[in-house]
Amino acid sequence: MLFRGLLCATVFLVVGCARHARVVDVPTEAAPKGDWRPMIRGDTLDGWVQRGGGASFRVEGGEIIGETRPNQPNSFLCTLAEYRDFELELDFLVDSRLNSGVQVRSEYRDEGAKQRVFGYQVEIDPSARHWTGGIYDEGRRGWLRPLASDSEAAKAFVQGQWNRMKVRCEGDHIQTWINEIPCADLRDAMTKEGLIGLQVHGVGDRADPLRVRWRNIRLRELVAQ
Repeated sequence: MLFRGLLCATVFLVVGCARHARVVDVPTEAAPKGDWRPMIRGDTLDGWVQRGGGASFRVEGGEIIGETRPNQPNSFLCTLAEYRDFELELDFLVDSRLNSGVQVRSEYRDEGAKQRVFGYQVEIDPSARHWTGGIYDEGRRGWLRPLASDSEAAKAFVQGQWNRMKVRCEGDHIQTWINEIPCADLRDAMTKEGLIGLQVHGVGDRADPLRVRWRNIRLRELVAQ
């Protein structure tokens, strides 16, 4: 009987043994991954809503195209759903004169007639600064993980062509990759769940439109055990 009791305690966390045994889930080191889900549904923006400024967003040929408008603040195309622990992958192509970014675990608040999006942003920065893949806290604390200009991460972005972004959020851990090169690695617990958003940065009174494109946007949630 002693041996039997020890064996049951090894396999289960128990109350009694045999038919009274109760299995208790034990968390694993890494959460399992769900299925990849596409975030662009045909030629519509179903599942998305625009917040912030009045830049133009549309879908063409499986791509979301963001286009600037003069005298508009930062504009965001945001998911209606909110996400906690997940991996996000997408391709982007940005005009060399336009700043952009991808919001993760973000929120919004009303500011007059507009809604202000705030939270973690994975930077898209085609300027000479080379901070694409860094993490900026939009509308809150500013830069959390800028990139060193001489680092491999700062060299990951390629001007004038499609680039691949990957973001992983799990617990207080946020990681980014550009073209499979690790960029930012952040531990921060301020916000653990929120929307995903695609940014078109304000351009002042500039009249000629600048564009940023996103395609192959997909997400899979990390399911805790």
